[in-house]
Amino acid sequence: MQNKAKPVKKRIVMSGMRPTGPLHLGHWEGALQSWLKLQAECDCYFSIADWHALTTEYADPSAIREHVRQVLLDWLAVGIDPEKSVVFRQSAIKEIPELFLLFAMIAPLGRLERVPTFKEQKTQLSDRDLNTFGFLGYPLLQTIDIIVVGGNTVPVGEDQVFHIELAREMVRRFNQFYGDVFEEPMELLTPQSRLPGLDGRKMSKSYGNVINLSDSAETVKKKILPMKTDVRRQRRSDPGIPQDCPVFAFHKSFSSASEIAEVDAGCRSAAIGCIDCKRILIANLNRFLEPVRERRAWFEKVNVDDLLAPGNLRARERAGRTLEVVRKQVKI
Repeated sequence: MQNKAKPVKKRIVMSGMRPTGPLHLGHWEGALQSWLKLQAECDCYFSIADWHALTTEYADPSAIREHVRQVLLDWLAVGIDPEKSVVFRQSAIKEIPELFLLFAMIAPLGRLERVPTFKEQKTQLSDRDLNTFGFLGYPLLQTIDIIVVGGNTVPVGEDQVFHIELAREMVRRFNQFYGDVFEEPMELLTPQSRLPGLDGRKMSKSYGNVINLSDSAETVKKKILPMKTDVRRQRRSDPGIPQDCPVFAFHKSFSSASEIAEVDAGCRSAAIGCIDCKRILIANLNRFLEPVRERRAWFEKVNVDDLLAPGNLRARERAGRTLEVVRKQVKI
């Protein structure tokens, strides 16, 4: 007797970003280019997570609305397509807080306290009071973001895998109490961004060392020219080691194979200077960013609420079906 193959479950991708301002090249490297590939292959839900922004910005949320707009414009500019993916604002989906409340009733407090980023971010953001239920519970809110739209695949870097592990634990716990309601989501590992910041540290808005996707050609030039390079190259005639140079890390992402080889050999032999190397990079970065700027300029003329409305509706319809099942199972 032949064994029947199990049906392959449809991959439903869910991911999102907190709106904290314009996006930079690190977001492109670490997430957006992977999203574009997934958009062509899967059903995708992409959330602008404005409730998540409140976990750290609750004292002054006045900038969040504009940040939502900036994130959306950057997504559209790089090619995230609302006709191919469900692009929505988290706070437009009123079923999310209802499901979050139900999960909060069964979420073990100790498990949330053991999430590594809980202590890490409290240390990094020591200038504000994060001793709040909202901050403690944000990984649980991430779980809800995923499962409320039926997400079963979550593109994340290795440093975020524990959030998906928590999501699976919470789903199993819910299913044990109320029946087999939710599918356990799985992580889809994405390449970590290899781009350092302009000062050699991690690229981060908080360090002020980023190149934004919306930066003008002149701004890109002004940011790249003073960039730190290999400390061995004190003089034009000093050879260097490209792998130790932040500028070379950018070349590996935005320059052609022949240019990378040219810069590599020229740096090691001192055949080219750091300024020559940077000029090649500036030209390539602006070549990459120019169509992004053009698309962004076009979308800036359109009302953001109009752009988000179709995705908000589709996400809420899907979330509504989820809550119908949940209410029946929980008998409430």
